[in-house]
Amino acid sequence: MTHNVLVVDDEPKLCDLLASALSQNDIAVFTASNGLHALKVLESEDIDLVISDWRMPGMDGPQLLAEIKTRYPQLPVIVMTAYSTVKNAVQSMRNGAFDYIAKPFDIDELDITVSKALQFRDILKDNLRMRAELDEHQQIDSLVGDSPSFRRVLSAIDSVRESNATILLTGESGTGKEMVARAIHKHGNRADKPFVAVNCAAIPEGLLESEMFGHRKGAFTGAVSDRIGRFQQADKGTLFLDEIGEMPLALQAKILRALQERVIEPVGDPRERKVDVRVIAATNKNLLDAVANKEFREDLYYRLNVFPIPLPALRERVEDIAPLARHFAHTLGAAAGKRFSGFSAEALQAMARYSWPGNIRELQNCVERATIVASGAQIEEQDLPAYLFASQPSEPGAPVAEGSVPADLEAALAEVEKAYILAALAQSNGVQAAAAQLIGISERSFWYRLKKLGIHVDKIVR
Repeated sequence: MTHNVLVVDDEPKLCDLLASALSQNDIAVFTASNGLHALKVLESEDIDLVISDWRMPGMDGPQLLAEIKTRYPQLPVIVMTAYSTVKNAVQSMRNGAFDYIAKPFDIDELDITVSKALQFRDILKDNLRMRAELDEHQQIDSLVGDSPSFRRVLSAIDSVRESNATILLTGESGTGKEMVARAIHKHGNRADKPFVAVNCAAIPEGLLESEMFGHRKGAFTGAVSDRIGRFQQADKGTLFLDEIGEMPLALQAKILRALQERVIEPVGDPRERKVDVRVIAATNKNLLDAVANKEFREDLYYRLNVFPIPLPALRERVEDIAPLARHFAHTLGAAAGKRFSGFSAEALQAMARYSWPGNIRELQNCVERATIVASGAQIEEQDLPAYLFASQPSEPGAPVAEGSVPADLEAALAEVEKAYILAALAQSNGVQAAAAQLIGISERSFWYRLKKLGIHVDKIVR
């Protein structure tokens, strides 16, 4: 793994010497002539270690150390000084330096000290990553439900979790695809290795290749240092490719090669890098339709579809709404310092009648709002958002009752479309991109429908 090290010294020759010595160890070296310059570099680059002189004009070593400990408390600093007194060394360690080296220094001693500091940095990063994963996701504990359709999902997870097979998760937006991917990772044979998630639809097409495979310094404008991609970050672990159906065709061929041959090539670097990654992909699109329309590679589809797991929409597992709502009320209420005994019967009935176009994500947002509004020990019907009680369109595909055929089909369809869009806008507080995601269409298509239906969007739709 490439590390980024910042060397801070007002002597250019010494900076060059250190850059030459450290670069032999697969380290990318940045330099700064003083403390103020160093802080600017830290603002723009992902630095793993700072090696700073003790005495410099302007902001000196002790001042820079103090600033780094305030702004970047997890970043190790090694102090260099030609004035290697016990007093200076002790003072730097007391102020938070990882270690110190005396000038003139021995290269072997420098290598050992730098290696220890970077190992320390890697441990801190791993701990922060694992803590973030645990805090943000309850993982298998959040896979709540006992409906027949959801039991089939749990059975599939149990069947595949110990294998290294590629998995394709399908289902509407908000059905919990990333939660399922994390559960498979946590309870599989790679649980102690990284889980790296990439939303293929959220990264600009021009940056997606670099994001996936990394790049070498100078490979393109703005590539000021080496960077490892998501495949290498997930090495020995799991790579979750969300919204895989939105990946550009040009990149699909390179993803296919990475899956087949387990090698990648960073942008600007012809050398192949071996990777050992278990891939879980997810989409809310029908990939077979995309293949037929030449929007998705057929060979990549079959490479991803080794073990498909379809996730049911929430309206298809109505019996799971109540236990999911109780789970969210317990966890979200605890985070807000509240305890709830549950929901009233009227509140549960209202949630069961709603069609939940945004699925589990929408239910979680609904319960979060209710936990904020509720003043009693139980969440009541009036604590739920008003849009749950608005006239809802029939479930897609439901038969039309006798005598209910509309006189104007276009107008009736427009009313159904408008109801879905207004419900999504209400749930997303007027954020159009989020509303589009809730109902599973592109932002461009969503904007077109707003204009066609004459819907004016305020910042917050009530």
